[in-house]
Amino acid sequence: MKIAEVYASLQGEGLLAGTPSTFVRTSGCNLRCVWCDTPFTSWKPEGRELSDAEVFAVVASLAPRHVVLTGGEPLLFDDVASLASGLRRGGFHVTVETAGTVLPAADGPLFDLVSISPKLASSTPPSDTPGNWAARHAVARRRDDVIRALAAAPHQVKFVVETDADLAEAAGWLDDLDGAIDRSRVFFMPQARTAEELATRTAWLAGECHRLGVRLAPRHHITWYGGRRGT
Repeated sequence: MKIAEVYASLQGEGLLAGTPSTFVRTSGCNLRCVWCDTPFTSWKPEGRELSDAEVFAVVASLAPRHVVLTGGEPLLFDDVASLASGLRRGGFHVTVETAGTVLPAADGPLFDLVSISPKLASSTPPSDTPGNWAARHAVARRRDDVIRALAAAPHQVKFVVETDADLAEAAGWLDDLDGAIDRSRVFFMPQARTAEELATRTAWLAGECHRLGVRLAPRHHITWYGGRRGT
């Protein structure tokens, strides 16, 4: 599988926020979010081909016992299943971060936590984007059947929200998934690239989360590191 980077840092979002973690970032994605914060794994994927044994060796050389398999979309790669299994056998806690549009290549429990981040309509790129990506993204971004299957494992669900329209769509999507996901593990998190944007949108979103009864996900890594690559 193509790996863009492997690095140790702190988890910035969700249930395990603040946990020292090693991030294994695969390169390649079936979506093209207009605001993608890792374009080097989607719009212009880069990296080098590594076996799961080679990735395991790098992870084992670092200190954290929590590992986050992220991307791009890591579930596009068959080797992610064997990597996750090997890491868990080695005593690592494994989270996979996914858009919830692709199922793993293997059956059975592969991950300690499945972190699902469904993509709202506002993530769709402009209609004139080369490669017909507007239509391809729009068709691929919502797979409730996949989300329901993934949510059979321990999970969290994170929606990126920027506007009132995003908020309404996310709330409606949750209603559509009622009974399939654990609502106590649902997070709304503000779309932001800078600490200033984050502060403004977090202040707004906090009240909306309280009103809707979902959890607010502060995006700590933006505050801590400013969104720099490798953090």
